[in-house]
Amino acid sequence: MLQLELNRLTEETNRMNAAVEVENAMHELRTYLGIQRGDTLTAVITDSVPAFTISAARALAEASGRSPDVLNMARRRLEAASNVASAKASAGLKADIYLRFGLTQTSDRFSSLYDRLLDQQYVSVGLTLPILDWGRGRGRVRVAKSNRDLVETQVDQSRTDFDLNVRKLVSQFNLQTRRLHIAAQADRTAERRNEVARLLYVRGKSTLLDLNAATSEKDAARRAYLSALATYWELYYTLRSLTLYDFEHGRPLTADYEALIEE
Repeated sequence: MLQLELNRLTEETNRMNAAVEVENAMHELRTYLGIQRGDTLTAVITDSVPAFTISAARALAEASGRSPDVLNMARRRLEAASNVASAKASAGLKADIYLRFGLTQTSDRFSSLYDRLLDQQYVSVGLTLPILDWGRGRGRVRVAKSNRDLVETQVDQSRTDFDLNVRKLVSQFNLQTRRLHIAAQADRTAERRNEVARLLYVRGKSTLLDLNAATSEKDAARRAYLSALATYWELYYTLRSLTLYDFEHGRPLTADYEALIEE
């Protein structure tokens, strides 16, 4: 009886902690969805999940053409090459030709400033040509090339890390699918075992401690299943965000932005 009382107090504490976590999660979800009202949101837990696996090659192919991270890497390459081309273009010999033209007149009224201009007009034409730039042009080109090489190295490393991350997520998702099925089987088995332990206790063929152990194992199996289910969907939607592709239905994730703007 003391063991049961201790278990009851422990579970009461766990229940209060879980209630606080649920309230915080609901608040974050309302904020994310932009729901200002205090409506109660109910999570519907399904026992069935889509049974499919994801190919790492397919995920990488979809990510290469749609991922914002990959497009950002390409943009950085183009910007670095553009800076080199701009430095080379400004490193050559440049000459500036200018023309000056002036008129002179005085008047008490603004409207007659340019009437009968005085004979003091002048025109000057000039040419400026640098004789020596002290190697500044070549220096700019070398700096631009050095920055380009640095960007190339960084982009290559970023792309390697990106591909590795996609492969890792795909492997984890496919493995999590099997883990989820095992967790679901364990949950159903623990539920049946708890029911058998309860019947045996009612018939006097089992002790209260055995029933308590079966109940604790049932609750632990249920929590493990819910945790595996949450991890499954987290991995799936992480892959969707990286590749902008719906692997469940085999279609890219697109949106009509003009229609969204009109709404």
